Amino acid sequence: MFKKIDFLFFGWIINLFYPQYFRPKYGYQRYYILFFHYLIPQKLFRLNPKVKWPVHYTSKVHSPEKIKKGILCDPGDNINNYIQANNGIIFGNNVELGPGVSIISSNHAADNLKIHVKGNPIIIGNNVWIGANSTILPEVKIGNNVIIGANSVVKKDIPSNSVAVGNPCEVIKENGTYTEDFSTIIFNKKTPKKFDIFLNSNI
Repeated sequence: MFKKIDFLFFGWIINLFYPQYFRPKYGYQRYYILFFHYLIPQKLFRLNPKVKWPVHYTSKVHSPEKIKKGILCDPGDNINNYIQANNGIIFGNNVELGPGVSIISSNHAADNLKIHVKGNPIIIGNNVWIGANSTILPEVKIGNNVIIGANSVVKKDIPSNSVAVGNPCEVIKENGTYTEDFSTIIFNKKTPKKFDIFLNSNI
């Protein structure tokens, strides 16, 4: 009953202000928490105001207009995330970032610290978990169904179906098949048709 009241009072506001927020309607995050801990700091106090999904007030998202993301993915929604997308970041579907994760798409030029070096975007696949306090460095590609262990520094590509850890991050074993059935999820709002293949096939 409380969940329905929560959605009735706060859910419609969250859906209105966050057009790129797609999560299970119930059981993921309470809407009143999203309202007070995310929406108010973002919209009223202007912390990450241009981001179209919830970002925790302790996190920072630079250049959100250069981020492409899927569903079940809200970069910066955990505490102390730092997302710098100067060169672009492409997130797949069902991507979760632990607390303290940093994703840095461009470095400063060695001969002029006011200039960012141009490069290819970071690409992160579907069904990826990045553990606490890990750092993803420029131009890295992470495949589908990957776990990055806590405190890792990822400076080279990580293939699909891998568990990788360390500084520098290295693959330590194969990851098992991802088995979550996304087709059973009732979302907070209608999902765009472009996500139907993912939701029905676990790609």
